[in-house]
Amino acid sequence: MRTPVVMTLGLVLAPCGLLLCLVCTLTPGWRQATGFLDQPVDLLVTQGLWDMCREQSSRESQCGLPDELGYYSAEPVRAARALTVTGLATTAVGLLMASLGVRCWHNKPRAWLAGASGLVLFAAGLLGLIPVAWYRHVLQNRTVLPAQPSPVQLRVGYSLVLGFLGSCLLLVGGFSLALSFAQVCEECAHRPKAYPATRRGSLNTVQIQWPEAPIVPSILSQRNQNRLQPQGGPKPRVGFRMPRPAAYTNPEDVLKGEQSSSRHPGSISTLPCDSDL
Repeated sequence: MRTPVVMTLGLVLAPCGLLLCLVCTLTPGWRQATGFLDQPVDLLVTQGLWDMCREQSSRESQCGLPDELGYYSAEPVRAARALTVTGLATTAVGLLMASLGVRCWHNKPRAWLAGASGLVLFAAGLLGLIPVAWYRHVLQNRTVLPAQPSPVQLRVGYSLVLGFLGSCLLLVGGFSLALSFAQVCEECAHRPKAYPATRRGSLNTVQIQWPEAPIVPSILSQRNQNRLQPQGGPKPRVGFRMPRPAAYTNPEDVLKGEQSSSRHPGSISTLPCDSDL
């Protein structure tokens, strides 16, 4: 399976961010001081989290200068030490998780592990960005970060620039890896749902048993039965029984004229009698 673009982008940016943050933490270039009165014009003093160096154009640099003003005991410096070291450790853990989730001898990437590594790397980027932003905010404040009084000029060192870039790369790389959770959601959406074999009845469900419809014999079915019966047996009747017509009754009394004629012999009846019929 081809590695997704978001995972590849995260694996490329995260190691670069780790390298820049490591250089930022170890190098003594957080702040530069120039313009000393009793020193050569080209003298440059650089201050970092762990060391101070003195550089001149005509001589080699000299590190390990003593802290006479209490620079290392300042609150921004101590907080930057703790946060940068924690950020480096968190970045290492995030890269290990990313390498195990993206590929690491597997044909298909583990999207959930890659997404979790993205969250870890994003947190590491925040841990690296906070001390850099705080140090830059108080760089010119000589009461918070001790330095020689004016006319000494204080400027931003290269270590702050590298730390800012490294933290941004970690943020972007972690966010890119965190987008792997979209693949996890897509796989869950396309996964077939397993329904239970039996379902319990509820109060809302009513089971209705309808009566079976009576079987009415048809002419075609009777014909098929006649074909299956032997020829010598009695043949069943086909069709439906027709109703018998009602008996005819004459509403007139046919004997009425005969009775009158028998009583009066001279009278003639117009009604037909049995002899006439």
